[in-house]
Order: sequence, then structure tokens, then C-alpha cells
Amino acid sequence: MQLRHVQREPRRVCAFSRQQRQSSAGHHVAGDGWMSRIAGLLAAFAITLVSGAVMAQVPTSTPATATSAVAPAIPVAAGPVAAVAAGDLQAASTNELTNQDLSAFLDGFVPLALARGDVAGGVVSVVKDGKVLFAKGYGHADLAKRTPVLPDRTLFRIGSTSKLFTWTAVMQLVEQGKLNLDRDINDYLDFKIPPYQGKPITLRNLMTHTPGFEDVARNLISTDGKPVDLERYLKSHLPERIFPPGEVVAYSNYGCGLAGYIVQRISGQDFDDYIEQHIYAPLDMQHSTFRQPLPAAMEPMMAVGYATASDGKAKAFEIVDPAPAGAMSTTALDMTHFMIAQLQNGLYGNNRILQQATAVEMHTQQRTEAPGLNGFALGFYREDSHGQRIVGHAGDLDYFHTDLHLMLDANVGIFMSFNSAGNAGGAHVIRKALFEAFLDRYFPVAPVKEVATAATAKADAARVAGWYLSSRRNVSGMSMLYAMTQSHVQALPDGTIIAEGFDNPAGKPLHWREIGPLKYQQVNGSARLDFITDANGRISYWTTDGEVPVMIFLRVSGLHTLGSVKLWGTLALLFTFLALLVWFGGWLVRRHYKRVLELSPRQRRSRLWGRLGTLMLFTTLLGWLILMIAIGSDPGLLLEGTAAPWMYLLYAVGVLALVGVVLIVYHAVRSWMAPRRSRWVLLGETLLACSAVYLAWLIVAFRMISFNTRF
Repeated sequence: MQLRHVQREPRRVCAFSRQQRQSSAGHHVAGDGWMSRIAGLLAAFAITLVSGAVMAQVPTSTPATATSAVAPAIPVAAGPVAAVAAGDLQAASTNELTNQDLSAFLDGFVPLALARGDVAGGVVSVVKDGKVLFAKGYGHADLAKRTPVLPDRTLFRIGSTSKLFTWTAVMQLVEQGKLNLDRDINDYLDFKIPPYQGKPITLRNLMTHTPGFEDVARNLISTDGKPVDLERYLKSHLPERIFPPGEVVAYSNYGCGLAGYIVQRISGQDFDDYIEQHIYAPLDMQHSTFRQPLPAAMEPMMAVGYATASDGKAKAFEIVDPAPAGAMSTTALDMTHFMIAQLQNGLYGNNRILQQATAVEMHTQQRTEAPGLNGFALGFYREDSHGQRIVGHAGDLDYFHTDLHLMLDANVGIFMSFNSAGNAGGAHVIRKALFEAFLDRYFPVAPVKEVATAATAKADAARVAGWYLSSRRNVSGMSMLYAMTQSHVQALPDGTIIAEGFDNPAGKPLHWREIGPLKYQQVNGSARLDFITDANGRISYWTTDGEVPVMIFLRVSGLHTLGSVKLWGTLALLFTFLALLVWFGGWLVRRHYKRVLELSPRQRRSRLWGRLGTLMLFTTLLGWLILMIAIGSDPGLLLEGTAAPWMYLLYAVGVLALVGVVLIVYHAVRSWMAPRRSRWVLLGETLLACSAVYLAWLIVAFRMISFNTRF
């Protein structure tokens, strides 16, 4: 579920060194580390801008990755991944998926991966043909007590993987005729969600993450231990609609919360009670719960969360709101029961949680963002690979990271979860590499045949080059922050392209070459990246099966591009700062030599107001940069909402700054009209006025005076 996001692909070709994407995978709940990732990226930019504009020596920070902080593709992958995943396919084809072979494989892979990734502990379980094939814990559930991880007794937080239980509950009520996937969800709610462009949201929209909501992170995760109130959260945190429903995929935790609330209202049962009675009980999941805080009987079973194993500082139990989107705690063995039921189309032992037709529909792809690429089923996302039909879902809190994959034709499922973020997002690299190695070992495929490069490669590379912004973003309260997460597509001289943020395990950017009209394939790989055009033939967005299909990257143009903002924003802020320095320095010099400026009273007033306006403008932009750096250092400012008072203050200062811009421009005009002003003075006042006008546009365009704290 965790921001960061950004983490989980079908073929897992990307180390996803940019936070937004590694968490973007939409598996993160509270920002799923997703907000942490975005904040880290923004902080890196903010530091750069501040250091240039303010001429201060600010230490740089490493951008966060997969969840709270990811860095470039890490050495963690170089060990276990290289050792197992990079083996040749011919040798792998001799491996049969048995308990003995799987035990040898995982016992050689996981302990080394945990050590290299600086992760305290983890658990893996595998099912095949309706039976538990493997379940084992590795490392420690509690470092201080040296408590081992047990697959049947140790609870892990599974983040957004919890959504699969919410979606299963929805489908139970659908097959009972109590819910309709294509009906306006307002018919099931006791509050109203306004239509967008005249279109209502349906449950199918919620289950395919196309309701059109902006992303929200405020109050998604807390550590205060207080029980959550689903109804209160949903009614007080309604996000802005930024896309027409059904048109743009943009992962939404809020949307899943709505679905859980609908289950609660239509069933007449508390959501937690419903899940326990209608899913946990028939699946014999005795050690699973959505309840927060944990029931007293389960508290001793809970694995401790850590940032890294070497740090060893226990983290508090994370409270997720809305709970249906990511609050579940469970064991690896309990999850095998759920996987078996889904693989057997709703049947577990003699109990059935879904009718066969319902389960088949739930696993069937409902939409794709580009023809031929993986898309969303109902709640599950498709991640077909290695000749297998695969559905799955990942999940992240700040310290727990999970993956679940179901190979529908092979009747095989694998679940894994880890209780530390690890070094530079180590947990994300481990789970990605583990699943890729698992597929390579037990479902090997022949190397991808080379396809000729399209004759239009160079022309199309130039055509698609530019800046793109994830559809999963917030525009109400943190438009500027998300704008800083834009990715750049670069055209290379040989006609290949680089999509910023997609790196190999060595941290080097992946190259893509055109194999068809605006269709690209990874060089030396099989992943696809397609650009989609609008009705006028202009590039609208790109999407890839090198990442799970939870968002697209929309084209950004004009002054809104990150390249433009970094260039003109830095220059404008720098010139504003230099103007303040010159004025202060001039005052010191005049004071030393006891001189005064020969200005009329009217000119003095105009000059004073212009100076105050400049100071207010600089203070506003500097304040936002400092806030963004603080968010990068402590994502809790967003997740727990403590940034809100500072934002209100900056909004108010921003209004004064816009008034100041008017005064700056007025003084510049007065300077040209006044006699005896030197050309250098006139040039300086003119450049300052131009800088002020640009910064005023920046404040308005990126909603830095919106007085909105829905972020």
C-alpha cells in the first residue's frame, strides 16, 4: 500500500530506484512508504534548490526507495539475486517444484538476502495443488528477545495485501445479489460522493482503482494505539476527484476503504466481524485479524517492526486508516488457506467462500492501460509472466513488506512477508528478486527472441522524450510535492530511450528500443513500455509491464514540467535572494559612510514596500522548501497530519507574498518613471519584477495558497 510509492512487477525487471515508483506499485497502504518515497525525492530536489538559491551548504540526502527510503538499486540484489536468479534457464528447467527442492532453494536464498538487505526477519509459504508445500520463518520476529519467526505463530502486517480480503467480501455480497458492481456507490452509502463530469463511481471502478480520486496520505498511519473509526475517516477525508471514473488507473486506498464501508453497511455487520465470520472462519484462519490495536491474545504473537536489523530499534504497532485498505495481521500458514481457496476458485476443504464463477470473474482481467499489457482484474492485478497467468498483490507499511502471487494455471501460490524496510529498501529488492528467481527456477522460459528495431526509432524517441507525472498523486494540498516526482524520458542518439527511475540491479538505467509504433521493449529483456496517444495523435501517457499496473505516467508540458520549474524556479529564487543581499549590503555600506539614498518620499515608500514584498515572497518559497525537506526527513508530518498547521501558515504568508509581487512590479514601473535612476538599477528592478511574476505563477499554479490540507 505504501506511497513511497514505489514497489511487485510481473517480470520484476526494475530495481525502481525512484521512490515514487517503487511504491507506486500501489501495494502500500499508508503512503505505503509511498509518501515516504515521494517525500524523499522531493526533499532531494528541495535541498538542491535551496543550496543553489540560498547559497547554503545543505547536506544532501539519499532519495528513498521502495517504501520509506529507497536508493539506487542496491547491493542487496547483487548477492542472493545474482546467486540464484541469474542462473541459466537450461539448468533451472530440471528443477521440480517439490518440498525438498524448494527448501534447498529458499534456505540458500533467504538467509543471505536478509543479511545483505539488513532485514530482521521474514516468512515464506508456498501452496501447490490445494496443499501446503512449504512454510518457514527466517531470522527474528523480535531482535531483543531473539525470538525466531514461526510460520504458524508469528503475525506479520501485510499492508495492502489486506485489500484482497475486502474485495473478496465485496464479491460475496455481489453473488448474493446485495451489491451490483456497476451501480452508483452512492446508493450504498449514507453520505454522498459528488459526480465528476456527470459520472458516478461504481464498485467496479473501486476494484480496478479507477474511481478518479487523488491520492491521500494524511492520517493513513499512526502509532498512537487508538482504535480507528472507518465511518469517521471516510466522511472527513473525502479526496478530490481528478479523473473521470473508469478512465485513468490511479491506486486508491480511500477507494478500498469505501468498499469496506459498503460491506459493513449492506451486511449489517461491523467490517471486522464480517471478515472473521465469512472469510476467516470458513478458511480456518485462526491467527488473522483486521482489528487495531491487536486483540490481547494476539499481541505476544506480533512480529516487531524495524527500520533495519542493524539499527535494532523496535517500532510501534502501525494503525492503518481506512482499515479495509491495509490493516490485516496474519501468519504465513493462515495465508496458505486463503491462497488455496482462491486457486480453487473459492473452495477450501468442504467450505466455499466464493462460487466458482465469481472467483473466475475476480481473477479475469477487466482493463488494461495498453493493449497486450497486464492490467487489473477485480481487486487483484494481473502480472502474467513466464507463460503463466498470474494474479497478485503486494502490501507495505513503513516497516512490513509483503507479496502474494497466484499462478492460476499451475495451481501454485507463494506468499512472503518481512518485518524491516532494510538498507536502501532491502525488503523490496529481496521480495522482487525472490519471486523472479522462483519463476526462473520452476517456470523457465526460452530467451525472448530478438525483434527488429523499428525504422521510426529515432523520430519516435524524440517524439516521446519529455516529462511525465504519475496518475497516482495529490493535487489538493501537496501539488508542488507531487510535481517534483515527475520522471523524465530521454531519447538517446541510437534511437533507444531511458525512462528515469527504471534501473537494473546494478543501479544502471534500463534502455528501451522501439519494436513497433510507440511500443518499446527492454534491451536484453522482455518487459514492455508503451506510449499511448490521444485523439489528436499527441502523446498522452506511457505505461509498462515492468511495473504492476496501478498507475500510468501522464505527459506534462509547458511551464509545469519539472525541468522548467527547476531552471526558472532556481534562477528566480536565486535572483530574489541576491536582491535581498544587495539591499542589505548597500544599507551596511551607506550606514558605514553615513550616506543616504537621494529619493523622493514617494520613491522611498515605493521602494520600502517593494523590499518588504520581496522579503515576503522569498520567505514563502523558502518556507515551502524547508517544509518539503522536513517531510523528506520525517514522512510522519504527512501521514499523521502534523504538517497541516505549518501549511496553513505558509498559505497565509503566500497570500501576502502575492500582494508583495504587485508591490514589486509597481516599484519597478515607478523606477522607470523616476529621473536619475541608473541603468543598472533599472535592470535590477526589472529582473526582480520578472522573477517575482514567475514565482507568483509558481505559487498559484502549484496551489501554495489553496488553504487545503487534504494530502
